[in-house]
Amino acid sequence: MNQDYIKPDNWSIIEEGFDVERVKSSESLFSIGNGAMGQRANFEETYTGATFQGSYIAGVYYPDKTKVGWWKNGYPEYFAKVLNAPSWIGIKVTVDGIVLDLNTCKSVTDFRRELNMKEGWYQRSFKAVLPNDIEVSVNATRFLSLDLDEIGAIKYEVTPLNKEVEITFTPFVDSGITNEDSNWDDKFWDTLAVSHEGNEAFITTKTMKTDFHVCTGMKNELFLNGEKVTQTPIAEAKEMYVGLTYKATVAVNTTAALHKFGGYTVSLNHENDAVAKASQLVLNEAATSGFDALLDLQKQAWAKIWEMADITIEGDTKAQQGIRFNIFQLNQTYLGKDARLNIGPKGFTGEKYGGSTYWDTEAYCLPFYMATKDQEVARNLLTYRYQHLDKAIENAEKLGFTNGAALYPMVTMNGEECHNEWEITFEEIHRNGAMTFAIFNYVRFTGDYSYVPEKGLEVMIAIARFWQQRATFSTHRNKYVILGVTGPNEYENNINNNWYTNYLAKWCIEYCVENLEKVKSEYAADYSRIIEKTKLTAEEVKAMLEVAENMYFPYSEELKVYLQQDGFLDKELITVANLDKSQRPINQKWSWDRILRSPYIKQADTLQGFYLFEDHFSKDELERHFDFYEPFTVHESSLSPCVHSIQAAVLDRMEQAYTFYLRTSRLDLDDYNKEVEEGCHITSMAGTWMSIVEGFGGMRVKNDTLSFEPRIPKEWNGYSFKVNFRNSILKVNVSQETTSFNLEGDKELMIYVNGQEVTITPDHMVTV
Repeated sequence: MNQDYIKPDNWSIIEEGFDVERVKSSESLFSIGNGAMGQRANFEETYTGATFQGSYIAGVYYPDKTKVGWWKNGYPEYFAKVLNAPSWIGIKVTVDGIVLDLNTCKSVTDFRRELNMKEGWYQRSFKAVLPNDIEVSVNATRFLSLDLDEIGAIKYEVTPLNKEVEITFTPFVDSGITNEDSNWDDKFWDTLAVSHEGNEAFITTKTMKTDFHVCTGMKNELFLNGEKVTQTPIAEAKEMYVGLTYKATVAVNTTAALHKFGGYTVSLNHENDAVAKASQLVLNEAATSGFDALLDLQKQAWAKIWEMADITIEGDTKAQQGIRFNIFQLNQTYLGKDARLNIGPKGFTGEKYGGSTYWDTEAYCLPFYMATKDQEVARNLLTYRYQHLDKAIENAEKLGFTNGAALYPMVTMNGEECHNEWEITFEEIHRNGAMTFAIFNYVRFTGDYSYVPEKGLEVMIAIARFWQQRATFSTHRNKYVILGVTGPNEYENNINNNWYTNYLAKWCIEYCVENLEKVKSEYAADYSRIIEKTKLTAEEVKAMLEVAENMYFPYSEELKVYLQQDGFLDKELITVANLDKSQRPINQKWSWDRILRSPYIKQADTLQGFYLFEDHFSKDELERHFDFYEPFTVHESSLSPCVHSIQAAVLDRMEQAYTFYLRTSRLDLDDYNKEVEEGCHITSMAGTWMSIVEGFGGMRVKNDTLSFEPRIPKEWNGYSFKVNFRNSILKVNVSQETTSFNLEGDKELMIYVNGQEVTITPDHMVTV
């Protein structure tokens, strides 16, 4: 059974009723972020029950020494840990001397949380009877400002319901935190200074090894019945903690409120010795604006994001809630302002997977950011990898590659490989191809070729060199083969000739050579600079093409399908439909040995190739491969349902496409994989967006032109989305009968709809 406690709502994630078993799951689902920092939805007040505390700062990490039983040459030295940062949200609350703690209260009623995605705030309210029989009503509202992205704000309100009481609020900052995810239980933070003055307190820390300096600050204001109360708090400072206590005598049905501003200033953006001063300045700016004015700015900032990024669905609240949750979390994680940052697979919602960047960014996230932001944001994502090119070359050198061949990491923070399962680190090399594909995809969508001569071609050359060296000439087959790999299906390790990997390798080389010729003829100065820098020779290019032109692809003449790898047909081919349900998910029920011998596919593998290179194959070929591989697919990766949804839509199997769409859009809300308490699946959320825009909307770029083949699930009355295509903003509205197009801007746009040419002029709706 999937979890089913989140109330269906078009714009909010809502939980009603307090259940200790759901606390960790809700901490993930109600997480908030602003691109620069984020936090799980931990309670502000004391909570002694089971909880997973987590606050995270973009770009700040710790190199946790690799932990393996048997060291192999080429292993990464460390696994990059996303760090649980010093906490600024805490507010200890006492009522007549008794600590407010939902784990020890006599009763908790009217418990409700809401994550308002339209306006970007999180609110929690409840009534509680404390052990001393005093009943209180509590309302806490929190947001992380998009305008002042070093600041978060909390309004914490307590109302006694059955007698006059003394309430104390002790807001605090605390650097004595640990990571949920740690190899050796290392200490990740050093506390350098603890200070306080008046209503402000600061803790300056630095990370061990990586030396990021962070100031965690807070500034507080006390209110009684909406009126500000001037009070000098009582301070308590310890080695890694500082708390400021405020007291108020509060009558029945009167509200005491603490407004707390807090957050992080980081040496990524300030000098090491200036982080505390920067914290003080930004906290003063926030407090001068006040909670309500900052919240108004927050609502405006989110309105602007939604104006472009929203997808509307009519007639299906759960589907609508699902897609908005996905779009909301993507924007909370990454806003594209800083080319040093990227999109972590858990974003700011948890610590699993470490690192900040996987190939998910290039294969899944780039289309979302290209179409819903502008090309500058997408270019920043590509630039991130260009800045890591030297490290990618180093990574390849460690594995024995030479001459400037690059292997991009499976997981990274700074370009160095930091993933240490050998079957992934050394073998899941298809990730390298995603880097080149992202450049191709960017140029195809934006029309901005300038990136290639400026930066992209250097990346392509280094990747083509890798593929040329990684392939082996088989005299037995008289072809080039690629041995000892793991494809996207991680339920097969150390196999030979994964079709997707081989196909990608061939394509990467050919695309690189095609661009070498284009840059040579059209950007002569860039070409000379690149050849000088890379020392690329004509002989080398010839050797690369020799590999591409003679690449081996496993194929079954009998089934007329490409084989996922050489030995696929040797397996016992029992489909998932014939697998005992009690054995699912197999990654939690079976030994690894049994999984590796099984035919079961974790996520699209051969079909991933058919997704990326759709126009290389006929619809008949897609159908044949889909019908062969999907029945063996267990979809135990978050990246699986979206690709299958898109392909089912292409094949006009709308029932199946819709089922896969619901699964990808509500993966976390309904906890399909029984692991949401560890955090949400952020990168796969971009796949959810693709399953509507590319799947149901049928959006493609063909011959330099936008093309649509709209379809609609029978469960929906209509849906709409917007795309920014080369600075023209097109709104697409699909109903059961028609599709209409609206264009913003000042120049007309020619598109294809179901293969027919349609010209759209600004501010004139065209209905097809």
